[in-house]
Amino acid sequence: MDHSALRAALADVVAIPVTPFDAEGNVDGGAYRALLRRLLDSGVRAVTPCGNTGEFYTLTPDERRLVTELTVEETAGRAAVLVGVGHDVPTATDSARHARDAGADMVMVHQPVHPYVSRDGWIDYHREIAGAVPGLGVVPYIRNPLLDGAAVARLGELCPNVIGVKYAVPDAARFAAVARDAGLERFVWVAGLAELYAPSYWAMGATGFTSGLVNVSPAASLGMLRALRAGDYPAALEVWERIRRFEDLRAADQAANNVTVVKEALAALGLCRRDVRPPSRLLPEPGRAEIADMIKEWDA
Repeated sequence: MDHSALRAALADVVAIPVTPFDAEGNVDGGAYRALLRRLLDSGVRAVTPCGNTGEFYTLTPDERRLVTELTVEETAGRAAVLVGVGHDVPTATDSARHARDAGADMVMVHQPVHPYVSRDGWIDYHREIAGAVPGLGVVPYIRNPLLDGAAVARLGELCPNVIGVKYAVPDAARFAAVARDAGLERFVWVAGLAELYAPSYWAMGATGFTSGLVNVSPAASLGMLRALRAGDYPAALEVWERIRRFEDLRAADQAANNVTVVKEALAALGLCRRDVRPPSRLLPEPGRAEIADMIKEWDA
């Protein structure tokens, strides 16, 4: 894809698929493919394997490569593939090159996992990764509220293939300032906190949003997208109200059960096992029952 096609793919619902595990705790490739087909058949046109909802930090290097390859094979051009990469610079650049060689379109760079992140160091980190794959689109994942628009703008000057930003700081005013200081038109701004924040971020200039909920209810996520594109905020907030409890459960206790809730819903639908890896943990029985009831209400 050229940059214009990549930018269009980001200005959409960017699905973060879960990584299902089998009874032995290994990646369940068959279930993963089936979940991807369900997303694609529902109209999803951008997917991020190895995202946080995919339990990126619990996957081994071989598993991350497997998930990347399965995604490219299963999408077969039906959706843009934006592979999550991260960890130390050599690991991230190796993963980015593997994504390129597998046939992915873009890489999403996870926020650096380091207790000491300087502004210029953040730029250097992303510059090395972007420089390793000049033919791929690159999307930084920003969760640091101290990172300013000037740093993002500088990265864009140095790396033309940095085409979008996944912004996941829960502050719409801060997002608006960062996006405008960095360049509202220079980058595609993706609301990285999913449906609960999508309407407010959209009002401030985002044109896409990420979603874990889409694994469970593609209709809800795509319905919100249509409403936002039409400027129909009442319709978007109808979806928001319907999925609010589900997303609140995911966000509680600093998102302790973010993936767990999604997988529990998928298990209730019979689409994959509920298993998650530490440091996540399964929901207790009352929580499972609430999720099951919620899914029934959505289908009613």
